[in-house]
Amino acid sequence: MIISTIFGAMSVAIIVIIAASAALVIGGFLSYFLWDKALRSKSRKIIKEAEAEAEVIRKDKILQAKEKFLQLKGEHEKEINERSNKLITAENKFKQKEISLSQRIEENQRKRKETEVIRENLQVQMDLVEKRSEELDKMHKQQVEQLEAISGLSAEDAKNQLTESLRAEAKTEAMSEINEIMEEARMTASKEAKRIVVQTVQRVATETAIENSVTVFNIDNDEIKGRIIGREGRNIRALEAATGVEIIVDDTPEAIILSAFDPVRRETARLALHQLVTDGRIHPARIEEIVQKTQKQIEEEIVEVGKRTAIDLGIHGLHPEIIRLIGKMKYRSSYGQNLLQHSREVANLSAIMASELGLNPKLAKRAGLLHDIGKVPDDEPELPHAILGMKIAEKYKEKPEVCNAIGAHHDEIEMTSLLSPIIQVCDAISGARPGARREVVESYIKRLKDLEDLALQHPGVMKTYAIQAGRELRVIVGSEKVSDEDAEKLSYEISQKIQNEMTYPGQIKITVIRETRAINYAK
Repeated sequence: MIISTIFGAMSVAIIVIIAASAALVIGGFLSYFLWDKALRSKSRKIIKEAEAEAEVIRKDKILQAKEKFLQLKGEHEKEINERSNKLITAENKFKQKEISLSQRIEENQRKRKETEVIRENLQVQMDLVEKRSEELDKMHKQQVEQLEAISGLSAEDAKNQLTESLRAEAKTEAMSEINEIMEEARMTASKEAKRIVVQTVQRVATETAIENSVTVFNIDNDEIKGRIIGREGRNIRALEAATGVEIIVDDTPEAIILSAFDPVRRETARLALHQLVTDGRIHPARIEEIVQKTQKQIEEEIVEVGKRTAIDLGIHGLHPEIIRLIGKMKYRSSYGQNLLQHSREVANLSAIMASELGLNPKLAKRAGLLHDIGKVPDDEPELPHAILGMKIAEKYKEKPEVCNAIGAHHDEIEMTSLLSPIIQVCDAISGARPGARREVVESYIKRLKDLEDLALQHPGVMKTYAIQAGRELRVIVGSEKVSDEDAEKLSYEISQKIQNEMTYPGQIKITVIRETRAINYAK
């Protein structure tokens, strides 16, 4: 019983195991089948997506290839068109040149033919002229022979009689002409006198110009000139480069001329030269050092002069730059008159006149001091000094009345205040122009005297006159000693000698005058 029970239990267990095994195998087969089906389905889907994406990429590449092909085709066609245009242009130019060359050849041939025709015509005319000239000579001889036969006089006798007759007639006409000239001279005497005065003013004005552009530096002896010049001129070149002043070392005893249009530079050069000569050490390095120190001293002195001027006149509140410009007036001149003295005088006159008229004297004095400030700026633009001074005053916040008085004192702008005519009148009152300094006048006269003496040394020269402020030399020669050809040669020799032996500004005109005078006395 137990055994049968055991066998029965074992049979059930075996059946269960077999059933489980069969179920496991069947489940495995089902799972593999389902997984394989799903995997194949997914693979097909991926393959379709890859094929679709590949198709899209293929189409894009085809489009890009087409676009690249079209672009290359367009560029190629453009290059071909450009080359074609260049070829056409070159061909047109070549054709134009060919046409122009053909036209020139035809023109030259035409001109050559015309020239040959003209040459032939000229030859014919010259032959005709020669024939007519010979005929005229024959006719002239025949007429002279006929006249001699009719008059019973020879040609020489007839010529003498005609000369006497013409001489008598010329004397009569000359006396009549002299009377007319004398009468005209009496009528135009006033005009001629004015012309002479104007010429005199022009000649005298040259001395003022010299005074305004040169400074004479006096030295103890002429040995210092060599030290200033230096070995091979290095010292004088260094001094001219550092100061911007032309230094003239000539035969003038115990003097050196400093030439420059800027008086501040001239004063800098003068003071630097004074220190160098006093110190005794003159070489390029020392020159640069002294010039720099002197320039600083001049700048300090300019500011100090401007402050002292403003304090002396009782003018306050001026901008520092305007004070510096006032100080620079000390080194400027206006038609020979020191600009600072002129401005101070105008300031005082303006204050007095404004007080008498019941106006503000301080404002008038301020405008009078600043009225010529446009003459001393550093940059010096191309503007009238009155307009430039007005712009400077406006820049540094001066009052409108002062600015208008500065700009209107030469009528460049309209006067808008009562101060403007006062400044204009006081500027005219202070317009006294002193002459040049004594040293410059003596140097100037000596140069003219040397010029005359140099020409007087030549043989045949009787008198010499330096005129036009030394710009012209008149040389009077004797007609019996110097011929016309010799006069031309003499003027050349004098000009060459002046160039080699003298130092002078500008150029000198040499005029040689040869005249014959016949003098008789009525008793």
